[in-house]
Amino acid sequence: MFGNLFEEEGEEGVSSASSKRRSAKGGDEPPPPRGRSNLCGIKNQGGTCYLNSLLQTLLFTPEFREELFSLGPDELGCLEEKDKPGSKVRVIPLELQRLFASLLLVDQQSASTADLTESFGWNSTEGTNQHDVQELNRILFSALEHSLVGTSGSTFIQRLYHGTIVNSIVCKECGNVSQRQEDFLDLTVCVCGVSSLEEALWNMFVEEELFEGNNLYRCAQCNRLVTAAKSAKLKKLPPFMTMSLLRFSFDFAKCERYKETGRYSFPLTMNLRPFCEQNDGDDADYAYELFSVIIHKGGCYGGHYHVYIRDIDHVGQWEPPEEDCKPKTQKKVKEVVKEVCEPKLQTDDPLSVITAIVAQEPSKTVLVDQLGQKLLDRIGLSWNKKFRKHYGPIGKFLQSHSDVFMLVSSGTRVALKANPPSPMTEPTVPLEQSITPDLSTALDPGAAELPEKEQGSHWFDLNDSTVTSIRESDIEKQFQGKESAYMLFYRKTQLHRPREALNNPQYKVPIHLIEMAQEENVKLQQMRENFEATNNTVELHLHLAPCYRLENGALQPAKKEQNGSTTLSFDRRKTVGDLRLAIYQMQELWEGDMALTVAKSLPAGLHLYNTLTDDNVTLYSAGINTNSDLFVWNGREVCGATILTGAEWEPVLLTVVRPFLGEDEEHEAGDRVACEEHQGGFENGGPGLKKEARGFAGGATLGEVKEALGEPKESLLCQEHKGKNKEAQGLGEGGGASGWRVFPPDDMHRTLKELSLKDGDALLVLEPQSFDSSVFTFNEDVVTVTTPSDCRWLQVEFQPNTGGEEEKREERRKIKVPAKGNMLLYEVKQRAIEELQLQEEPPGAQYCLRQVDCTGKLLPPVCEELSVRDAGVRLMTTLTLCPGNAPKASQLFLHFSVGAAPSAGMEMDIIIDKTCTVKECLKTMLDAVKLDGTCWHLRRLDWCEEVGEPLMDEHASLSELKINSGETLVVTEGKLPPKGFLKLSVWLCVILKPWKQILVTLRVATLNEQMLGLETAGETQILSPLCASNTAKLKSVGQVEISDEATLEDLKTQVLTLHALQNVCMPTIAFMRLWQLEGWKLARILRGQQLTLRKLKLTSGTDLCVQQLLKEEDLGPKEVMLHIRMGVPGERFYYPPEELVWDASRDSSPRSLRTCLAAHYGLSPDTLLLAKHRPDKHIWEEISNWSQQISKKKKKKRAESLLGAPFHLKDGDTIGVKNLLIDNNRDFITLEDEQGQQRLREQAEQQRKGGQAVVSEGPGLQKKAGQTKSRKPEVALSINVGVFR
Repeated sequence: MFGNLFEEEGEEGVSSASSKRRSAKGGDEPPPPRGRSNLCGIKNQGGTCYLNSLLQTLLFTPEFREELFSLGPDELGCLEEKDKPGSKVRVIPLELQRLFASLLLVDQQSASTADLTESFGWNSTEGTNQHDVQELNRILFSALEHSLVGTSGSTFIQRLYHGTIVNSIVCKECGNVSQRQEDFLDLTVCVCGVSSLEEALWNMFVEEELFEGNNLYRCAQCNRLVTAAKSAKLKKLPPFMTMSLLRFSFDFAKCERYKETGRYSFPLTMNLRPFCEQNDGDDADYAYELFSVIIHKGGCYGGHYHVYIRDIDHVGQWEPPEEDCKPKTQKKVKEVVKEVCEPKLQTDDPLSVITAIVAQEPSKTVLVDQLGQKLLDRIGLSWNKKFRKHYGPIGKFLQSHSDVFMLVSSGTRVALKANPPSPMTEPTVPLEQSITPDLSTALDPGAAELPEKEQGSHWFDLNDSTVTSIRESDIEKQFQGKESAYMLFYRKTQLHRPREALNNPQYKVPIHLIEMAQEENVKLQQMRENFEATNNTVELHLHLAPCYRLENGALQPAKKEQNGSTTLSFDRRKTVGDLRLAIYQMQELWEGDMALTVAKSLPAGLHLYNTLTDDNVTLYSAGINTNSDLFVWNGREVCGATILTGAEWEPVLLTVVRPFLGEDEEHEAGDRVACEEHQGGFENGGPGLKKEARGFAGGATLGEVKEALGEPKESLLCQEHKGKNKEAQGLGEGGGASGWRVFPPDDMHRTLKELSLKDGDALLVLEPQSFDSSVFTFNEDVVTVTTPSDCRWLQVEFQPNTGGEEEKREERRKIKVPAKGNMLLYEVKQRAIEELQLQEEPPGAQYCLRQVDCTGKLLPPVCEELSVRDAGVRLMTTLTLCPGNAPKASQLFLHFSVGAAPSAGMEMDIIIDKTCTVKECLKTMLDAVKLDGTCWHLRRLDWCEEVGEPLMDEHASLSELKINSGETLVVTEGKLPPKGFLKLSVWLCVILKPWKQILVTLRVATLNEQMLGLETAGETQILSPLCASNTAKLKSVGQVEISDEATLEDLKTQVLTLHALQNVCMPTIAFMRLWQLEGWKLARILRGQQLTLRKLKLTSGTDLCVQQLLKEEDLGPKEVMLHIRMGVPGERFYYPPEELVWDASRDSSPRSLRTCLAAHYGLSPDTLLLAKHRPDKHIWEEISNWSQQISKKKKKKRAESLLGAPFHLKDGDTIGVKNLLIDNNRDFITLEDEQGQQRLREQAEQQRKGGQAVVSEGPGLQKKAGQTKSRKPEVALSINVGVFR
């Protein structure tokens, strides 16, 4: 009918609930159980919402369902024999039976239609194409009728849905009547110009069409053209009447389709007597009631289907969607029910609140993880704020009230002991229906009829995987608008259901299908239990007391080479007593009491916190998570030393600094533990100070610290000065001086925590004999440490611009200039010029002093008006004397280049005032390179030394834009883009898979050949290798103009509206993957729907690439999309690549990736060998099984991250996988890689010889104005059926 006209665009297309659930550790998460409605949804394959809506309607047509279930294997055959030659297995009805049984009986949130669509003969692309639901209805019924030929059910479609219309033409001259009967499956009624379904039916079956004037009718009896009247009537009424609303029309003036969105009402019950040929029967023979409404949301070029259905057999659990929509009588019943069945809720009593929450759940159980959220929703306060102070953790509270609560489902759910949940999944009954009849009648005389009325309004909204309860009044909202009714299904009111069918989903389901569903339920329950067990298994690090000793206020391993910890995997749903027993069994030689104390590794060592004393509390309730540290000891001492526990005694690792003044001091300091020469941590390095790391308890006083250091009472303790006004104190950062504040006597009684001392802080210890040293200067409570006199110098190296002989003399042209912290840099320069004898240079030559970084790069010239200390220049360092001017304090020294980011040493320099505007700075730069014109603007370099954002405000000063000396600006051609507005080019990525065979029927092939003229000749096509064995065809689909303050979700929505993407099936933006292109290759996936484009660092002119997905995707910030390729055993090539999303948020080590791949392939992690492909070099970098790095700060081993050096895994990278169980070839190189390496060697050889390497360039980008991309040809919907005649 409309082909694939209706492409999904609504966000309701596929439920995203499953994507938001927590991820599994040990494999894929099992499908979630049914929701509160106790009904099962259907998964969307990408564009099958129209199919899902129709299937749910057929499922909730009990007569259709029972007719289908009445056909046994003796008539339909067995699916197991469908591939046997000569067997005639009726696959479509068999798959439909299985799907219906699964929807009725299997405990899962949504079922899959993959097997059913496969029986239709559809390939994977058909699942993403959207079609018209009325067309599917006719084709599916036709396919069923053909499939059931020769069976007892060959006529049930005809009996249930087919009716007859009689068309009559009456001659006005002779009264002759000419009649013709036609069969109908559904009635297509007009919407345009009509306000209701009754009016449309009146126009069809009551109003007469006159043949008169120029449009006369030839009467067979009169044998001439006469005036006549044409009319139609319903002759035979089917049990089920289907109405299809003509919502879509064609505007011949504009030559385009449009959707009728005006108000169009339809009744819940209707009487068709006025429209029938024979109307002398009872009213019940013509009465119909509405039971299904298929709704279309969207426009004529895109949309989404879902369905409102009345549950005839009350299979589902209907609940009122909103309290304020309830009738007054029901509210009254509800209030009385609460008074009778529920005690008055006391928000200050946690026992009353939790009991009420659990009692009101339909399943009478609540997940322990969700109990806190439900408590917050109920009373407006969380457990921690309201009750934790008096009652402890919520898990401990449940354990302590074991007489009221019981933990079920392996400790993951809590239930009331008075209402233990049934082990079998059974539909529950709402609270209102559980009232005794006497009580209901006593409330109100009309209240006894109320439950029946509520049950009669058993309406649900089935939106793919999501099922929600709705009210009958919600149907009126679908009379008009972009989301409106599209197909109506009525049933005769005479069709009554037997009592045994109510609330019985197994009614008339064949026994073999019931057994199949039960087996599936057992399998799902086992999967969920295994998943919960895996998800609740935590790794604990046990630290045994005999392996530790107390040192520096913290626990340290007794032997440096020993780690001291043991890893134990344990179920956190078990109790502390179970864990204690398991440790007893591990440590057979343990004697005496055993205490388990939560510990934490700190820079100073291991510290203990709270001890687990209640053996009946679960590890989850006790707050024990994976990678938690537990210290196993007797609870009193370790190796005879008393241990102080708790947060207030957390050890602090301080750096103790002592003066080093002579050889004796040096020998004395050399005996200290961890004593090393201070280099760079403080102002005077080298022979000035010595340091050592010491740990102290955070609750220890400063006086106790002094005693622990063995210092006399006269010694002073000083803290490194951190005052803001250093210039007032004379404590500049350079010049070889540093400032320390002496702790006053009162601080000796304060603890380290009270003094806010933290790990890494420095503590200077001054003994009495140090007071007279010239190194230390006292000014009230401030001590200034000055570098010794023999270290007060600066080395100046002369670096001329000329080469030749000057370069040979460079090593001899270095001199030492005596310097102090308060000496001006201008004086240093003048002394250097004199000693280097540069006065003989040409008159007027200017020189400046420049520092050098660790890579040897020259830094900006220092301001000569400042002193050595104020300029931050350290003594005993090297300055380079270069030709050129030095900036003043009010000036900036900037680098700049024209057109592109400069290469090393190729940028130009300029000195300009800080108050200069961007416009003036640009003019100065253009004058320096002798360029003119107004089509130029300035851009900064980003962190990766590439051309970045433009300087938008031309009238802002350089200081206002926080441009500092040494920055590089790029003079870029072109006018400044509009402020805050981006112009982005969008391309469509079509991945061509050479291994995939596409089978096309002759009819479709012919149609495609006819439509080839729709491909525009000017359309840009670029072939770009994206990953191994994958080539992408990039097609330009237009440009998008959008604000940089817009979110990524706004950008995707705007991209989706591009005309060239209308024939690409993307129901919602969740089915779209947006890449950023760099060098015509996919660089990164844009993620974070609510992030602004500015935060995503998108600039005007950026190329974006759209990739169509077959399922919804919402990547997290550290989820990496990888192409994985499994090696063919014994061969030098790979199986086709697959996409894998790896969650590296918790663990980005090789072990995590290996575990993820093992779960994907169903293999053991130890049998996999991994490597990353480098397509630019045609090599594979093997990823080792386990590598470690050592952190310089904490001296602690940590796992290597694949997101960092040397692998830098990112989106789109290819990972090769070898299964060592069956593949002995550990070499990842393929023949294509060898050929690529050979080409690289040849190109390098040509470059070495001076030849030009052959570089292949893609076709030029050409675009013809005025050409638009035509829509692809519409492919007719079809279902393949075998021959059973």
